[in-house]
Amino acid sequence: MFGSSRNFVRDVVFVDGVRTPFGKAKGVYAETRADDLIVRVIRELLRRNPSLPPERIDEVAIAATTQIGDQGLTIGRVAAILSGLPETVPGFAIDRMCAGAVTAVTTTASSIAVGAYDVAVAGGVEHMGRHPMGEGADLNPRFVAERLVDTSALVMGSTAENLHDRYPKITKSRADAFALASQEKVAKAYANGQIQPDLVPVAARHVETGWEFVTVDEPPRPDTTQAGLAGLRTPFRPHGRVTAGNSAGLNDGATGCLLAAAEVAAELSLPAKMSLVGFAFAGVPPEVMGVGPIPSTEKALARTGLTIDDIGLFELNEAFAVQVLAFLDHFGIAEDDPRVNPYGGAIAFGHPLASSGVRLMTQLARQFAEHPEVRYGMTAMCVGLGMGATTIWANPHHAAAN
Repeated sequence: MFGSSRNFVRDVVFVDGVRTPFGKAKGVYAETRADDLIVRVIRELLRRNPSLPPERIDEVAIAATTQIGDQGLTIGRVAAILSGLPETVPGFAIDRMCAGAVTAVTTTASSIAVGAYDVAVAGGVEHMGRHPMGEGADLNPRFVAERLVDTSALVMGSTAENLHDRYPKITKSRADAFALASQEKVAKAYANGQIQPDLVPVAARHVETGWEFVTVDEPPRPDTTQAGLAGLRTPFRPHGRVTAGNSAGLNDGATGCLLAAAEVAAELSLPAKMSLVGFAFAGVPPEVMGVGPIPSTEKALARTGLTIDDIGLFELNEAFAVQVLAFLDHFGIAEDDPRVNPYGGAIAFGHPLASSGVRLMTQLARQFAEHPEVRYGMTAMCVGLGMGATTIWANPHHAAAN
């Protein structure tokens, strides 16, 4: 699986994944702590998988982009203790900005593959209402003084405008149409009951509205229209193309998953919803960070011996519509291809930075169950400061897996 035939390399499976409903920054979770969100996720994973003895968990890896306040203090360990896991279960924090949860998964999966762990919890949390991206950061002045990066690299919306410059065929109209389709697909997925099974209800208190039981995502806008999107302002550039309508918002939320060695999952009667085939990260110029998934995908495909045509389902994070469209154009995939984000994406669901990677994986796992004819699927996303992250998964429901 990982390019080695040594006996100690083991198959890694995605056992289960859940998430909180995502909220708007300063919305339903305004008075809820970030660490309490991730604790809710870990407890739900344990509740849904009662055959897993908590002491068999070897690691808790939790990502956060802004590791400060209630997202700081080695949040993986904090979350493990608060979740009621045995004190013997260690934990750590991880940061790769938007790909934080992806990196938590690939790091722990690699350790499982070589036999260091049997079972791990991996996930991410981001409370952007309390901790905006970059809070407390002290950017080295050399970045600008020595022209190491274009200054636009420090504003994610500006990097999306740069992508529009690089790919003039990706017009604002195309970006808006893609965004509208995302909203429509999310509404349809909710109507079909495809999202709710993996959401963890959260009791949250808001100063103005009091206590409420959060059971659905707050950001989706099912009443979105093409005309409404066309009239939105372009805050990153006069007469630009990037708007709040064709971008993901500022959001709060947490995600988590269980990973295990395939033989350990079988021993403990845990499900195997996906099998990890391979992964890759890549760097690109920070000012066009949205192209990151292109080289990371090319690298992942090369490492696994697959081609883009082998991928039957794509879960692509929608930080910006232009970023996904650039990926699709590069690989010759139509923007309305039914393999792409069947349930919609971050433009509608929201994008709580470090947590989003596991949302993609959880949705892909559910789609695998719906589509046993699909053998391979992919999750991919762009990453701030110029990176891409891609993971490739195999469907255990496919005939070739049996």
